[in-house]
Amino acid sequence: MKGILGKKIGMTQVFTAEGNVVPVTVIEAGPNVVLQKKDQENDGYEAVQLGFVDKKEKNSTKPAQGHAKKANTAPKRYIREIRGINLGEYEVGQVIKADVFTAGEFVDVTGVSKGKGFQGVIKRWGQSTGPMSHGSRYHRGPGSMGSIQANRVPKGKRLPGHMGSETITIQNLEVVRVDAERNVILVKGSIPGPKNALVKVKLTVKK
Repeated sequence: MKGILGKKIGMTQVFTAEGNVVPVTVIEAGPNVVLQKKDQENDGYEAVQLGFVDKKEKNSTKPAQGHAKKANTAPKRYIREIRGINLGEYEVGQVIKADVFTAGEFVDVTGVSKGKGFQGVIKRWGQSTGPMSHGSRYHRGPGSMGSIQANRVPKGKRLPGHMGSETITIQNLEVVRVDAERNVILVKGSIPGPKNALVKVKLTVKK
């Protein structure tokens, strides 16, 4: 297993050698800094903690500053762990760049989806509208609740509520191209979040 933290730049397209158009998402991957190595003896599992995007010291806490100084780096805004790795290949303070991946590999990308605020059942769950004539008096309601006993809403009932802003993982995305000089990875398809969203990219678990 291997991974890297990055930032979603946007989408574009590339042409294959056969002349086919492939839609890709551009990810600014790294440079990352290894902030900590976690092992079975001290932490109960093995992982490396990566940091991405520098943060001003005045905006960070004293513990965060001390944690970053152990790796001889500045405090980081985006910190995540990568599990299932070989600890012997990493050292605290090591810099990881986009060339950790190569074209043709498949990755899982985790990010936070776009927030859409409070939405009704039609947009949130894809339900149908009622008759739009003036006399129907029912247009975009959530529908019948059934027989609700003791004033209790059944668990799982699809109702209006907060939509988006959820942690989502898109699996099996192909790495189309890696630009090591610019620290950019192009993956086939779309990934969660708006532009400039922070994401975690790691080798897929299904292949």
